[in-house]
Amino acid sequence: MLPKNGKADLLLAATSIASLAILAVLAYVPPIETAAADLHFAQASPPVQASPPDATPSPPAEAKPGGTRPTTPAPEPATPTAEAQKEGAKSALPPAPAEKMAPPMPPK
Repeated sequence: MLPKNGKADLLLAATSIASLAILAVLAYVPPIETAAADLHFAQASPPVQASPPDATPSPPAEAKPGGTRPTTPAPEPATPTAEAQKEGAKSALPPAPAEKMAPPMPPK
């Protein structure tokens, strides 16, 4: 049988378990006013319409053999000057692979 305080202990344990179960249920149910306040509606953009094709397409540009392409501004070198390297500028290209810097090692 139960000790003399056994019924009180059993009642306390049952009450604790019931209150924890209620708290667990309430933790998963969001408050009513918060659920309504969190609703956000996204505004959809209108569908994209393709432009109608030109009635008279423009002719392609005339090709000139041996012509030069204009470059504005002039292209920069891939490696900075020695003065710029002293100031901390890094090269735009990685260093060359080893096989391009020295002759290959002889096979054993």
